Amino acid sequence: MERKAANMESDTTTSSPQLVITPCAACKILRRRCADKCVLAPYFPPTHPAKFTTAHRVFGASNIIKFLQELPECQRADAVSSMVYEASARIRDPVYGCAGAICHLQKQVNELQAQLARAQAELVNMQFQHANLVALICMQMSETPQESHQQSVDNFISSPSHSSDYQNNLNFFEENTSLNSLWEPLWT
Repeated sequence: MERKAANMESDTTTSSPQLVITPCAACKILRRRCADKCVLAPYFPPTHPAKFTTAHRVFGASNIIKFLQELPECQRADAVSSMVYEASARIRDPVYGCAGAICHLQKQVNELQAQLARAQAELVNMQFQHANLVALICMQMSETPQESHQQSVDNFISSPSHSSDYQNNLNFFEENTSLNSLWEPLWT
C-alpha cells in the first residue's frame, strides 16, 4: 500500500503541471466545453460575459459562429464589435435599431450645418457693416476737424430748444418734489 502511494506521488510530481483554462464567455453561457480552437474565445473573453449575452440575444450563437467562420481572421474583431453594437441598439430600440441612431445623428448634422451657415452669413454681414462704418468715419475725418467741431458746438449752444427743455425739466422737478411730501405711501 505504501508502495502504491509512493508511485502515485512520484507520478504527480514528474508530470507537467496542467493549465486550467477558463472557458470563454460564450462557452460558459452556452454551458459547453471550450475547445482549443474555439472561434468565439478570442472575441468573447470570460471577463466580459455581457458582450456575448447581448449579441446572443439578437443573433443567436450559431449565426455568430457562422458569421465569424466566413470572415478572414483580420476582420473578425471588427465584425464582433459591430454585432455587439447592433445588438445593443436593437435591444434599446427594437423597431429601428442602429438606423434610428443614424437618422438622429444625421438630423443633428443637418441642424448644425444650417446653424453654421447662418453664423457665417451673420459674420459676413457684420464685416460689411464694419467696413461701411470705417469708411464713414474716414470720410468725416477727412473734413477739417476744427471746423466741424466748432460748428457742432455753436449749433448746440445757439439752439433754443436745449435751454428751454432744461428750464422746463427743472420746473417739473420742483413741482413734483413739493407734492411728493404730501403723498402717503400706497402700501404699509
